[in-house]
Amino acid sequence: MTIHINSAVTRKIVDFLNGIGVETVAARLEEETFLPGIRVENGKILFDEEKLAYPGDLLHEAGHLALASSRERPTLNGEVVLSGVLMEPVEVSAMAWSYAAIIHLGLDPTVVFHEGGYRGESKRLLNNFTLGVYIGVSGLQDAGLTATGAHAVELNVLPYPHMIKWLKD
Repeated sequence: MTIHINSAVTRKIVDFLNGIGVETVAARLEEETFLPGIRVENGKILFDEEKLAYPGDLLHEAGHLALASSRERPTLNGEVVLSGVLMEPVEVSAMAWSYAAIIHLGLDPTVVFHEGGYRGESKRLLNNFTLGVYIGVSGLQDAGLTATGAHAVELNVLPYPHMIKWLKD
């Protein structure tokens, strides 16, 4: 059964994620999920648009998957926890990844930094990113996904929020 995606924003995000290799599939989710309407299953993002509170949460979850190795990614289920890694820095890097994605898509950053997210800190985070205070970008750079400052010049690439690639190898 094919499930139609009604929201243009959700469709744009889903098309982007599928295009970069993060399989994202509309599904009926009956059980309670970590984020409303989103479940990670075997490295894929399943989402129920009727229960999806914020489409930008798809990008945040994809940011977690993007930071997993290509070997580990297909084994991830539920709340994404990477083996042998402190998750606090990954969480912050997933924020930076989702910000880069929303800028790439030409959507309003409040789609990611919405009022229901980040334990009430969305406005502060959005302000930081808007001012160029890119929290978590060092993790993306360490993973080879982006570059900043002199490193971007050395590689001859545009600096963050431009991404060199979207998924860790």
